[in-house]
Amino acid sequence: MSPSRPAISRSPWWTPANHADRRPFLKGRNAVQSALRGFFGERDFVEVDTATLQVSPGNETHLHAFATEAIAIDGGRAPLYLHTSPEFAAKKLLAAGEKRIFTFAHVYRNRERGPLHHPEFTMLEWYRVGESYEQLMADCAEMLALAADTTRTRRFAFRDMEVDPFAEPERLTLAEAFDRFAGIDLLASVATNGDTDRDLLAAGLEKALIRVAEDDTWADLFSKVLVEKVEPHLGRDRATILHEYPVCEAALARPSARDPRVAERFELYACGVELANAFGELTDAGEQRRRFEHEMAEKARIYGERYPLDEDFLAALSIMPEASGAALGFDRLAMLATGATRIDQVMWAPVAEVFS
Repeated sequence: MSPSRPAISRSPWWTPANHADRRPFLKGRNAVQSALRGFFGERDFVEVDTATLQVSPGNETHLHAFATEAIAIDGGRAPLYLHTSPEFAAKKLLAAGEKRIFTFAHVYRNRERGPLHHPEFTMLEWYRVGESYEQLMADCAEMLALAADTTRTRRFAFRDMEVDPFAEPERLTLAEAFDRFAGIDLLASVATNGDTDRDLLAAGLEKALIRVAEDDTWADLFSKVLVEKVEPHLGRDRATILHEYPVCEAALARPSARDPRVAERFELYACGVELANAFGELTDAGEQRRRFEHEMAEKARIYGERYPLDEDFLAALSIMPEASGAALGFDRLAMLATGATRIDQVMWAPVAEVFS
């Protein structure tokens, strides 16, 4: 069930020849999705379906949304957005009283298209009330094994990397990763109140022979190390769980009780591919508002635009119970499980290519 086929051409996906090439991957996708529904059903999760149109698409600096507008019967107009994640709606359901939920949501992100990116894709999100984010790490490990077992494959492969999906994932903190792969003391530049020292981190990059620009912020420098030095090493031989992100790089996660400089956030990697992003959820509405306002100020500075805050979400957050939640790129998991080489090979009807 893991055919080795070339990536699809730029000719239409709906031609019989192209569809015949893609169909084994699509059937594998369906099998994995069915298995994951069974996984959640066995654990007393409720599947939910959230609205795509939202008053805010999300409030992270580097996420780009598709905008539209609602038109009332009297001609009045108001902006709406296609969501970049079902997270706001899902957390409102937790505030409403749900305890364990999951959703396969179509989500939309602009400025994204390539072998691992698509403007519309399927995100699997799940939430556990009253449970730690370490439980989500265990969930992720079980899902990798389940996807591989469903498609009868023993190894996941992408480009020049392979992993054993049945092996226990390696757990690596950001501080450990920066030290191991770049020789940089990350947390030396992060204060206990979350403030960051840009010049101290820049000195670490220069010592590691990573180019530093005059206008690079602390966040820019952090991203350079992560992308250039750390991510190429993640998910080799076995999956990697990269955890304990600095608080300023985890806008929706609560601070760690172990170290206030870092947050309860992790990402799952396999074959160098980022598969999942998870949090011990922040439930302090005032702190969440402050973080969103900071993110939107950065978006305005870099891109000249900002998105509104979802006041209903902030109100719901004030009564939401302690919970942990994860978002997994389902199409990417389907790629690895079926042996596909491009994300659009596991999509039944990809978005039209409107740019040459």
